[in-house]
Amino acid sequence: MNSLIVQTTARALVPAMLVCSVALFLRGHHLPGGGFSAGLLVVAAGALLLLAFGSGQVRNTLRTSARSLLAGGLALAVVSGLIGAVAGEAFLTGVWSAVPLSSDLVKVGTPLVFDAGVLLVVIGFGVNLLLLVEEG
Repeated sequence: MNSLIVQTTARALVPAMLVCSVALFLRGHHLPGGGFSAGLLVVAAGALLLLAFGSGQVRNTLRTSARSLLAGGLALAVVSGLIGAVAGEAFLTGVWSAVPLSSDLVKVGTPLVFDAGVLLVVIGFGVNLLLLVEEG
């Protein structure tokens, strides 16, 4: 049986950890941080959920298989690299475009897409590893 203290702590900390993970991911677009560190924070939140509620809760929260996240993240990272190659540059060369958002133009580039792929790979690998260790 899981501790009420651990469950209450998890209910309070997991949402805060996920919000911090989003902030860390977005900060990494211009400063150190990004997909890897944000993914590690999500995996840490998954570990806390696992300790508090078990593997069933982690799977329900994830809503997809960890392996699918890993494969999708790897595909996203490769596609972000191919965009530069299609544009006539070297593989993984950054390509930016302006996206209209409200009255401003926001620059979105392939490094952000690559970081999103890294984020998914880290989450997929980390959560899969947690579940494998927990199951035995």
